[in-house]
Amino acid sequence: MAFQVSPGVEVREIDLTNVVPAVTSSIGAIAGSFTWGPVDQIVTIGTERELVNIFGRPNDTTYKYFMPAAQFLQYTNVLRVVRANQDGMLNADSDGNGVLVKNADDYESKSFTAEFVAKYPGELGNSLKVIVCTNAAAYEDSSFSNYAQLFDFAPSISEYASTLGLESNTAGDNGDELHIVVVDKSGLWTGTEGEVLEIFQGVSQASDAKRSDGSSNYYVDVVNRSSKYIWFGSHDAQLSDAGSVVAEVADLGFATVDTAVEYSLSGGTSGTSDITSGELLEAYDLYSDADIVDINLLIGAEVGAADAVSYANSMIAIAESRKDVVVFLSPAISDTVNNVNAVDDVKSWADDITSSSYGVLDSTALYVYDKYNDKFRWIVASGSVAGLCAFTDSVSDPWFSPAGFTRGQLRGVTRIALNAKKADRDTLYKARVNPIVSFPGEGIILFGDKTALTKPSAFNRINVRRLFIALEKTVATAAKFQLFEFNDEFTRAQFRNLVEPFLRDVQGRRGLTDFAVICDETNNTSDVIDSNRFIADIYVKPTRSINFITLNFIATRTGVEFSEIAGQ
Repeated sequence: MAFQVSPGVEVREIDLTNVVPAVTSSIGAIAGSFTWGPVDQIVTIGTERELVNIFGRPNDTTYKYFMPAAQFLQYTNVLRVVRANQDGMLNADSDGNGVLVKNADDYESKSFTAEFVAKYPGELGNSLKVIVCTNAAAYEDSSFSNYAQLFDFAPSISEYASTLGLESNTAGDNGDELHIVVVDKSGLWTGTEGEVLEIFQGVSQASDAKRSDGSSNYYVDVVNRSSKYIWFGSHDAQLSDAGSVVAEVADLGFATVDTAVEYSLSGGTSGTSDITSGELLEAYDLYSDADIVDINLLIGAEVGAADAVSYANSMIAIAESRKDVVVFLSPAISDTVNNVNAVDDVKSWADDITSSSYGVLDSTALYVYDKYNDKFRWIVASGSVAGLCAFTDSVSDPWFSPAGFTRGQLRGVTRIALNAKKADRDTLYKARVNPIVSFPGEGIILFGDKTALTKPSAFNRINVRRLFIALEKTVATAAKFQLFEFNDEFTRAQFRNLVEPFLRDVQGRRGLTDFAVICDETNNTSDVIDSNRFIADIYVKPTRSINFITLNFIATRTGVEFSEIAGQ
């Protein structure tokens, strides 16, 4: 505030109420092949039902990606999903040729010759049929009789067009209204051929038509805004070409057709071949920017044994670049299912994976029930292990281990491919692989909490790595508010007073045994200040999870005092 130049009372406010903000640590992320849904776009999913509604039910190909996502959602309710762009995928359209429209942004950048286009790529679009009714004659025609009962009136002149002067002729066939029906012609969506999927009542051919609430009633806008199944493509030559109400009033009305007009969609495909690891990694690359996408638990998808190592290393590279996410990786299904050399093959896979505290490796495939196809499937365990971390966050904190009998029980798993014995678990654990073990009467348990870091360090445990991610993310978020302030003792004291209560809270919640925050003239020297920098050194002593328990039972003679042999 400027200096006062005449006598007066100046009132100033100084806000010292800033606190370290809470940040989430349970946001999962996965990419894969799905039967439906937007392509190359991050979508946030909260439930398995929502996963089905947006990305479709799993089939014999897409279950590999759908089921791990569904497993993760058993533990928490925030999952980001990307549908990968596969070679040869096309949206069905009413021309029957197919065209690729990946998502809403891609739709806006393209023009079309077909009247209607399936919302997303995939064979599911081939089961769509669009029926348009333009006037009373079509409404009463036998071809529309199965659908007329779904509407409250025959299409005529909308209230908006009527107020602007459009009048009906004797036949009443010059109105602007349309009824639109979207049908599941082959039963791929509902299991019943000809089932109605959605309807749009009384929409208008007029590009400037409005509803009573002021929103657009133009059928192109309504379909694009509201339909789960189709995009508008191009105007049918039988109908008015994007006419306005004012123009059509002068032209004696809109073009109509006396029978319902049908548009059958075809030409859609989910891709010419199975998804490749390269296509998967392109999808995962959408998660690479930590400033744009907030995630914490990156779930590796299934790939073949030939690509498993290079794929895992590429995923770890994404996590290493972000520095705020842990990636969960599983061996190829073939490494553990019906494989007598499973332990050796899993160890061989792990031995070639990059050393990193941002990676977590598990040991075996899981056998789970696919309720959508009434069969059991082998899937990777990465979704479940990531889910255990999310569950740990909800019942404890990120700095608690997700392994063991207290928090490490896997849900919805019938059996595992490799139930390693103690000697095999020793082999796997030394190779940085966390065994998943089935204990009689206890269930299927994550029985290790190592990261993929090879060197001896506190960071070779999941809970320590996730502790530091939580600390770094929260403190960095708070530190942003020191930008462009003065590097003086006031600012430094303010920063210490901001961070120390937060660290004391973490210590009280058993995340730290001790800490120290150094932010003063010792590390903010004149050279640091003159270079417009600000330095804070935050020392923490992380708590460690128990991996090994020794119980010594000692027998003594009757007359011996315990204090003599064990001390006080």
